[in-house]
Amino acid sequence: MTDHNGAETGAETVIDFRHVCKQYAAYTALKDISMEIHKGEFITVIGSSGCGKTTMLKLMNGLIEPSNGQVFINGVNIAEIDQIALRRKIGYVIQSIGLFPHLSIRKNITFIPNILKYDKKKADTIAKDLITMIGLDESILKRYPHELSGGQKQRIGVARALAASPEILLMDEPFGALDEITRNKLQDEILRIHKELGLTIVFITHDLREATKLGDRIIVMNAGEITSFGTAEEIHEDFSHGTLSFIK
Repeated sequence: MTDHNGAETGAETVIDFRHVCKQYAAYTALKDISMEIHKGEFITVIGSSGCGKTTMLKLMNGLIEPSNGQVFINGVNIAEIDQIALRRKIGYVIQSIGLFPHLSIRKNITFIPNILKYDKKKADTIAKDLITMIGLDESILKRYPHELSGGQKQRIGVARALAASPEILLMDEPFGALDEITRNKLQDEILRIHKELGLTIVFITHDLREATKLGDRIIVMNAGEITSFGTAEEIHEDFSHGTLSFIK
């Protein structure tokens, strides 16, 4: 059996939006969003600019609060827990990466473990394990962000997000600024990491091909609403019927 989002019932719900709205003065960014994302799913989110994709992602890790409704992570209303502790358990990767230019790659990757006061040996092991996982040579740990290519920086951004062993990884158009060859390689890499670690991933993109390649299920958004939520086959069926004509 499946739930109202098209996923199999009985699966453990990790992210749960219950009638969530987000209002900015006269502008409504999200309109009555209700949906569930289950443990270990790779969810891609697609829609035009300004449709509410990034707003939804920021609500998931408490960067902003809903105007109405509730957001639950692992069954807990995030409005009732420490927001800093919440964000340390959720990896977050953005297109601009946001690496600290004055820190080495090793220190960039271990930034959160160091805040959490991991001992140096454990932090070093994490950095070495992650640099191998993302397909880069260990020698790169001694370098600085300005010495890396765009694709290398994006890989480091993913490694940093994974450093505190999060259960959830949020990715906001992480590969959008990369050339097609590098982008395809990183898509394959994130699929491998997802399979290896069993993470729950929510991945925003403007690219329908990227959304269908990566997503177990796809959320399609328009004007602050979820217009479709299902598998690639279901989304393509909606697209062929003209109901998703706003997707370029």
